[in-house]
Amino acid sequence: MTTSEPLEKEYDLICVGGGIMSATLALMLKLIDKNQKILILERLDRVALESSAAWNNAGTGHSAFCELNYTPKRADGSIDVSKAIKVCSQFEKSKQFWSFLIRNSFINNPKDFIHAVPHHSWVEGENHVAFLKKRVNEMTKHPMFEGMKFSEDFRELEKWFPLIMKDREASEKIAGSRMELGTEVNYGVLTRTFFKILEEKFDTPVFTMHEVEDVDPTSAEDWMVKIKNLDTKKRIHCDAAHVFIGAGGGALPLLQKIEIDEKEGYGGFPVSGEWLICKNQEIIKKHHAKVYGKAEVGSPPMSMPHLDTRYIDGKQELLFGPFAGFSTKFLKEGSFFDLFKSIKWDNIPSMWGVFWHNIPLTKYLIEQVRMGHEDRVDELRKFVKNANSEDWELKVAGQRVQIIKRDEEEGGTLEFGTEVVHSKDGRITALLGASPGASVAVDIMIDLLHFAYPEKAKSELWQQKLTEMIPFWNKEIEKNIEDFKNIRLNCSEILQINFLQETDKIA
Repeated sequence: MTTSEPLEKEYDLICVGGGIMSATLALMLKLIDKNQKILILERLDRVALESSAAWNNAGTGHSAFCELNYTPKRADGSIDVSKAIKVCSQFEKSKQFWSFLIRNSFINNPKDFIHAVPHHSWVEGENHVAFLKKRVNEMTKHPMFEGMKFSEDFRELEKWFPLIMKDREASEKIAGSRMELGTEVNYGVLTRTFFKILEEKFDTPVFTMHEVEDVDPTSAEDWMVKIKNLDTKKRIHCDAAHVFIGAGGGALPLLQKIEIDEKEGYGGFPVSGEWLICKNQEIIKKHHAKVYGKAEVGSPPMSMPHLDTRYIDGKQELLFGPFAGFSTKFLKEGSFFDLFKSIKWDNIPSMWGVFWHNIPLTKYLIEQVRMGHEDRVDELRKFVKNANSEDWELKVAGQRVQIIKRDEEEGGTLEFGTEVVHSKDGRITALLGASPGASVAVDIMIDLLHFAYPEKAKSELWQQKLTEMIPFWNKEIEKNIEDFKNIRLNCSEILQINFLQETDKIA
């Protein structure tokens, strides 16, 4: 990473933001066409300090094994698993890409960023147990979810997550699901690894302490990117054929400055997160799982409670949360004026519509912000019955900006996923939104390449390169089940995410 080398005047692609999205796009493009001239700009002094940082996200390889909000109940009582199928297939593409990098010696040790950690859903009460049983029955009809287990057996649940089952009565109505193929991913390490590959193998450095202030069209159908060196305070102009804005919460304010019609009506709603972090090593050792519960009514999906094993800075950690907070900043290292500056004439109807139709969410956030330490530990005690408040401390996590977009009926809607906003010709692209975010970065970039480089993406060379990197980038799993199973098994071996090997190592 550098702040001192001189910038050149022209680039094929400029990526704004030093997170997992820019890293994934730049690396995929370089692997397809090493002659692409790419510049990456980050306003902080290091990469992966915002949403991609390990402490700032859940670290879950979002594969829909445990996230109950991905499988809503329909009005007739049946379970809709379509989103779960989509998210899981997206994460499988990420695993295929990472496996390609290891197989081709770009990454040496997968344990630096990924571990096998079983994914569980866990519920209490007769209605929730019935819902979870239906969920598992419906999901296991699909080949991606083969091996998912459901249990109401007290002894079996004790084996799955002993910390949660401690001090409970066998008469309690409790159920869980388990998928041993689950993973824990350190996206901060992965991001830094990608940028190291770009710098060392493809001569593509990241310029830190460089902030993009504006992007304007040029007469040559390129884009002029206005950059400020935050060290020297000098302003620089660079031209680019394509610009990708992958700056997390910083993407919307920059997108709003750019002269494209597609940005109209978009706004953002910032939500911060906080974790309870366990300080007691004996407790940490008793839990090796990601266990997701049901979210409170009115809470955003990103606030679904979970008790998670994490691997951060070479240590096993235990986190509970997230608890929602509110700040008018769009980034942790942002400005308190971010939200107010984002309100424009074209998005006022969207912003007002979202506020008016999301009163329960506002109430929920107010209640969360007012919580003290004991209140948060009381929430933890729903998972860990006799949790001692002295064993846990609060850590502020990342800042997320949920998408607000125009809606004909309600004025505006609040979206909880990710979305790429792009100009008609695909030369300007911006990623907005949050979860599942980092987990599905590879799939997002496959789509982005197709509308940013439509002719090249159709070429035999590009399609061949994509197939080498991500075998199922354009295949339907249901029509290629045996092929998919073999590739998934191969990825598990390459990534060393065999659960039994992982537990033997821990023991």
